Amino acid sequence: MSDDSKSAEQESDAIRVTVFGRTDVGQIREHNEDNFLIADLTEKTRSLLTADDSDPYRRPAAAEPQTIGRRGAVYAVCDGMGGAAAGEVASQLAVDIVYERLVGGEPVLNHDDLARRLVHAVEDAGIRIFNEARADRTRRGMGTTATVAALMDERLFVAQVGDSRAYILRGEKLVQVSRDQSLVNQLIEAGQLTEEEAETFEHNNIILQALGTADTVQVDLTYVDLREGDTLLVCSDGLSGMIRADEIREVMLSVREPADTCKVLTERANLAGGHDNVTVIVARFEGGGLRAPEPGDDLGYRKYALPDASSSEVTVRATAITDHDLPTADASDEALRESRKLRVGHTMFGMQTPAVDAPDGSGADDSPAAPRAVPSSPPPVFDGVDEPVNIPVNGWPPLVVGLAVIGVLVAVAITGFAFLR
Repeated sequence: MSDDSKSAEQESDAIRVTVFGRTDVGQIREHNEDNFLIADLTEKTRSLLTADDSDPYRRPAAAEPQTIGRRGAVYAVCDGMGGAAAGEVASQLAVDIVYERLVGGEPVLNHDDLARRLVHAVEDAGIRIFNEARADRTRRGMGTTATVAALMDERLFVAQVGDSRAYILRGEKLVQVSRDQSLVNQLIEAGQLTEEEAETFEHNNIILQALGTADTVQVDLTYVDLREGDTLLVCSDGLSGMIRADEIREVMLSVREPADTCKVLTERANLAGGHDNVTVIVARFEGGGLRAPEPGDDLGYRKYALPDASSSEVTVRATAITDHDLPTADASDEALRESRKLRVGHTMFGMQTPAVDAPDGSGADDSPAAPRAVPSSPPPVFDGVDEPVNIPVNGWPPLVVGLAVIGVLVAVAITGFAFLR
């Protein structure tokens, strides 16, 4: 076989990606604390195909398709918190450390190797941010979310900490493949809050975990097997918190060029109020290295268990920020607002993946379908039955606790009676 034939065959089996990223300060915040990463792990390069808010009226240049190399690629969004002096530092540290850990060392050998390295990279970023915050009082309480998608052949891993999001658009269906680690999402999963009530919930900015707020972090690792034509969206809550999933889906279907998709989504978020920084990455995957989508394909939130995992523990507990971690009196208003985001620690449990389908043509109503719950299929599946809420207790049986309480009350009553005599 000639060299030209081999090259043509390799090209036909390749996976090509057209990707673009954009970040915007929004309409309310004074500073942009978001950061993002687009990197080719084979070439060890960080892409310059990005746009920021320095010229909001400039049309971004179209991104050219790139071939995914043997070591894959990574796409990450980090939403910093702690005020301008700290939030931007935390998110920048996160993307830098994740990139360094993934490009360094020996080439990854297989999916497990990439998954393990991805988790360790995010964990290392959390430790580094935590140590930086302890060493510098002006940065106490800083942290960042992290949604990091790493691709090797058709397998896309998503490492999640916080409430930034990853979606996959397949055909006309948009599916969230990450899980928000937030108070409002936990209440929705527990049935204590509806989707409609969540939009006006007073504490909808409280997240349960972030990099840098504790010396350990539990990374939620999931995966997706990509298909021809899939589009990945990674975004901060400046987008997902301002416009609904059906509107995001409509934009992604009608605006196919990733650079334009990023621009339109950012504009929509700002038109809706732009209450937070807005960061978006859009990547469209094509090529002979991906199978065509089929009706039976499983697309949703799917946990990935590493072979050497020592525990099947799936709950996530965040360490609450103490008073000395909160901003001092001379902190900016922006830092004081951010301090609310990690003041509650809760237990998280399983969910069903929200998905947005195309409208059903058989009905008279042509409006987009409302989000619905689509259960994930093995391997593996997590739900509220298999993963009950874990309430911390001292380990005593309820009967013993009850008898102890009654005994104490009786003793108090006898003592009081004796004193009255």
